[in-house]
Amino acid sequence: MTEDAVPGAPNAPAVQAEEASDLPEPERVLLHMPVDVRNLSLVVIAILAGLFVLQWARAVFIPVMLSVLLSYALSPLVNALHTRHVPRWLSAAVLLLGMLGAMGWGAYSLRLEAAQLIESLPAAAQKLGRAIKTRSGKSESALETVQKAAAQIEQAARESAATTAANRGATRVVVEPSRFNVQDYLWTGTVGLMALVGQFTVVVFLTYFLMLSGDTFRRKLVKLAGPSLTKKKITLQALHEIAGQIQRYLQVQLLTSALVGVLTGVSLALLGLESAGAWGVVAGVLNLVPYIGSLITAAASALVAFLQFGSVNMALAVGGASVVIHTLVGNLLTPWLTSRASRLSPVAVFIGLLAWGWLWGVWGLLLGIPILMIVKSVCDRVEDLKPIGEFLGS
Repeated sequence: MTEDAVPGAPNAPAVQAEEASDLPEPERVLLHMPVDVRNLSLVVIAILAGLFVLQWARAVFIPVMLSVLLSYALSPLVNALHTRHVPRWLSAAVLLLGMLGAMGWGAYSLRLEAAQLIESLPAAAQKLGRAIKTRSGKSESALETVQKAAAQIEQAARESAATTAANRGATRVVVEPSRFNVQDYLWTGTVGLMALVGQFTVVVFLTYFLMLSGDTFRRKLVKLAGPSLTKKKITLQALHEIAGQIQRYLQVQLLTSALVGVLTGVSLALLGLESAGAWGVVAGVLNLVPYIGSLITAAASALVAFLQFGSVNMALAVGGASVVIHTLVGNLLTPWLTSRASRLSPVAVFIGLLAWGWLWGVWGLLLGIPILMIVKSVCDRVEDLKPIGEFLGS
C-alpha cells in the first residue's frame, strides 16, 4: 500500500522550485549604443525648423521644384535637338510653347462641358435628392426627422429664453450674421487668381532658363564638391542617378496616365456617356495627382452621367468604372513600375506622400516622390546619412 504524502516530507514541486532558484542567472548581453542627447536634440530642432521653413516658404519652393521637375523631363529632348545643331534657346522655347499651346487647346476644348456642368449643379442636386427619396420609398428619412426635432427643440428654447427675459425686464440682444459681400468675394478670388498666374509664369521662365543652362549647374556642383577626385566622382554619380531616376519616374507617370486615359475613355464610351474622349483626357491628367485625382474624376463623371441618363444606377456604374480603372492601375501597375524606377520602399513612399501632402497640399502629392528620390540618392552617398537611405530603399 503506497502513501500519497508523507507527513513532514518536503513537496517535490517546491524542491524543484528551490533548486531552480539556486541556479545562477544567465549573463545578460547588453548592446552598447552611445546616445548623444545634445546632438539628438539639435537634430530634432533642425528637422522642426526645416519643416517650418518648407511650410512658410512654400510659395518659393513649389515653383522651384516644379521647374526642376519639368527641366528634367524636357532636357533629353533639348539635348537631342542640340546634337542636331539646333540652338538650345530655340528648342527650349519651342517645347515650352508647344506645351502651353496643348494646355490652352485642352482648356478651350473643355470649356463648354465645364460651363454646362457648373450651370447644372443646382438642378442636379435637386434631381439627385428626389431620386434618392423615390428610391428609398419613404416620405421622410431618419436624418430629416432628427433635423426637424432639433429645430423644434431650438425654437422652444429661444421662446423660453425670450419669455424669461421679458418677465425680468431685460433687453433682448439679437446678433445678426454678417451679410455676404460680393465685392469681398470677387476681390479674394481675383487676388488668388493673380497669385496663381504669377506662380505659373515663374515656373515657365525658370524652366526655360534651366533648360537653357544645360549642364552648367551640374558642373558647378561637381566643382564645389572639393578638390578630391573621389568627392567629385561621388557627386557626379549622385547627380546622374537623380537625373535617371526622375526621368524614369516621369516616364512611368506618363505611361500610366496614358493607360488610365485610354481605358477610361473606352469604358465610358461603352457605357454611352457623352464626350467620353474628353473625360479620358481629364482622367489621364488627374492621374498625375495621387489619390485625390481619381476621386475627383469618379465624382465628376458620375454627376455628368446622372445628368445625362437621370438614373442613379448609371451614375454609380460610370463612377464605379472610373474607380476600378484607377484602383487597378494605381494599386497594381504604378507601384510596381515606380519601385523598379525609383528603388523606393512602398511604405516610405506612402509616408512621404502623407508628409508632403500635409506640407504643400496637392503640390506635395505631386512632388513628394521626386523629392524622396533626391533625398535617397544623397543619403546613400553620405556616410552619416546612410541609415536614412537604407530606410527609404526597397
